[in-house]
Amino acid sequence: MKMLSEPQHLCTFTVGPYWFGVAVDSVQEVVRHHAITRVPLSSAMVSGLMNLRGQIVMVVDLRRCLGLPAAGGDARSMNVVLRRPEGPISLLVDAIGDVRQVDPDLFELPPDTLREPARALIQGVYKLNNRLLIVLDADRAIATAASERHMEERTS
Repeated sequence: MKMLSEPQHLCTFTVGPYWFGVAVDSVQEVVRHHAITRVPLSSAMVSGLMNLRGQIVMVVDLRRCLGLPAAGGDARSMNVVLRRPEGPISLLVDAIGDVRQVDPDLFELPPDTLREPARALIQGVYKLNNRLLIVLDADRAIATAASERHMEERTS
């Protein structure tokens, strides 16, 4: 993440107990729970595909990317649809938050003690009112989900 001198706007969401944000200018839209079709032999981190007004969108499960257990029971996940050069891709999250403006002076890089898989997916954090807003590296999360299947095939 490049260091900015101006405030940044982040679209926020939760995954498990964690509060995340991605740059609002990378977000196409936020949609409620959507039917997802599982794709045989795809990565476990890819929930499947969804039809978003006639456009097929890959859905990446952030819980799996972060090594968190599946959401329990009747949990209805949400989709943060990101603009990407190859077309929109959805991040499956637990709940959507607000768009937050954050002060660049409050940004800190992740600590060296942070373990994988989270370390590779976090650009840093903002300390806000006794709460940490974690900046997700969405590009890495998507790349990790897309490449996991290839890693499984090489190790088999």
